[in-house]
Amino acid sequence: MVKTLYIVHGWTYTVEPWSKTIQLLTDAGFRIKMLNVPGLTTESKKVWTIEDYASWADKNIPDGAVALGHSNGGRILLNLLSQNPEKLKHVILLDSAGIYEESKKRNIARKTSKLFAPLKSVKPLRKVYHKVLGASDYDHAPENMKKTLANMLDSDKKLDFSKITTPATILWGKNDTVTLPRQAEKMHDRLKNSTLSFYENWTHAPYICDPNGLACAIGKVLKGIE
Repeated sequence: MVKTLYIVHGWTYTVEPWSKTIQLLTDAGFRIKMLNVPGLTTESKKVWTIEDYASWADKNIPDGAVALGHSNGGRILLNLLSQNPEKLKHVILLDSAGIYEESKKRNIARKTSKLFAPLKSVKPLRKVYHKVLGASDYDHAPENMKKTLANMLDSDKKLDFSKITTPATILWGKNDTVTLPRQAEKMHDRLKNSTLSFYENWTHAPYICDPNGLACAIGKVLKGIE
């Protein structure tokens, strides 16, 4: 049984919502190391690329460890493993980003961003502007992280899953409307050494909607790793 789990959180500015899941896992005898992603839960003024984040993860996670990546955190771990598949003993991908899909909504946003740009200068209309462009976290992000987010989305185009041989467990919410269930199927198909489990009542953030269920699912995975 693996005792220590490293977690790379998603695109969030606080890990407090993870506290119940972490406490449940700790009570079950596991050691949890939550890594604070630069620019999100730790301050950074630089514009980050996926290569920067993969290097950061490589430095902060020991060789041979087990790590979990949620959403953008999964994207970071996938890119790390595409460069060094022997880095981790096992990876848990929780509603992970990383599957590129051509998005009509994203293309429309890019084409119309200049047209609607004047709205940004009118404070009451900023949220309307960002809602039109479909960027849920955009309004709260500093300028460097807006560019970082764009880098993350674009990085999925070049992620080579064929280079990843690390054993992977994919955990996914059937009610996820951010990283859709069909993306889980694609990820499972591209990661040849992977298993996939769907959970009926999970959204994109199971640590919020079902911390008990998530802790049980993670604990089961950790207990099964020799």
